[in-house]
Amino acid sequence: MRLRLLTAMLCALIAAAPAAAQTPDYAARLSEGDAVLKDFRFASGERLAELRLHYATLGTPHRDPQGRIDNAVMILHGTGGTGRQFLAPQFAGALFGPGQPLDIRRYYVILPDGIGHGRSSKPSDGLRMRFPRYDYGDMVEAQRRMLAEGLGVSRLRLLMGTSMGCMHGFVWAETHPGFARAIMPMACLPTEIAGHNRMWRKAAIEGIKADPAWAGGEYRAEPLQGLRTAVSILQIAGFAPLYLQQAYATREAADAYITERIAKDLPTRDANDLIYQLEASRTYNPWPQLELITAPITWVNSADDFINPPGYGIAEAAARRMKTARYVLIPATAETRGHGTHTWARFWQAELVDLLKRSED
Repeated sequence: MRLRLLTAMLCALIAAAPAAAQTPDYAARLSEGDAVLKDFRFASGERLAELRLHYATLGTPHRDPQGRIDNAVMILHGTGGTGRQFLAPQFAGALFGPGQPLDIRRYYVILPDGIGHGRSSKPSDGLRMRFPRYDYGDMVEAQRRMLAEGLGVSRLRLLMGTSMGCMHGFVWAETHPGFARAIMPMACLPTEIAGHNRMWRKAAIEGIKADPAWAGGEYRAEPLQGLRTAVSILQIAGFAPLYLQQAYATREAADAYITERIAKDLPTRDANDLIYQLEASRTYNPWPQLELITAPITWVNSADDFINPPGYGIAEAAARRMKTARYVLIPATAETRGHGTHTWARFWQAELVDLLKRSED
């Protein structure tokens, strides 16, 4: 009896173990590389003789009878992120494993670092504020060239994107309508960055520039006062109010949480890189040409997203103009994560499965 009881308790503990403990180490399975794009010309008229776009991949490319890769999935990160963010257990642990929607035994998953991010070319490499003023159009063009020139991919089975990557998805859908068989943008709106969305970005940028230590971008050490202002604003923009109220229900807990978040975030940032990352959205506006989108789309937002609140009515109006789009609004609960719900696959995994089915050739 005692042995049976101990066995039952052990099974219960294993079943209750966090997903992180049961998720394979996908970082150990990555292949990484750089696509070096020659003579890259930016929309601003500036150019770089060489632009480096870093990428990581999981899985193996499969070729159709004509020799074309037909199982490529590209997943695009948000502002300030990298492709490696999608190795988090709440994302990778629900998508990349055996029998899961993006099982890497079946799909070739590509995780690029956008221009100005991660291990791709960026201001902090040395050019500082002399780095070309890239925008989302430039970032999408670099992704296209990385796929075509670096990886030999001429068509994607699926393009996914979160936050900034979500906006890139809409740019892709209009600029290269036949490149992706299906597109899943998450946590954005297909309209110009204006209103409060532009205001918090502008406030973060000016917070950095107002710090005398920024020195016009020629600092020798990070301008911590300005960078702390910017990072604090970014933390607020990403808040999930209901979740935070439930999880940090006392003043002491709330203070400890935000203090720790800012302290952990600060060392990961470069001031000039962050200015460029936030400014890259300045020309984004797919709104006038939404009718040109032909790829099957499942577009997912969450009701507790401070950056893209549902009360605007923008999403519903946009979805009506796209004949191939399905718009999904995830209700706010104490479990959703506001803007960051895009990385918790359990909330939208079924929608991904549906999109893959309805986009089969």
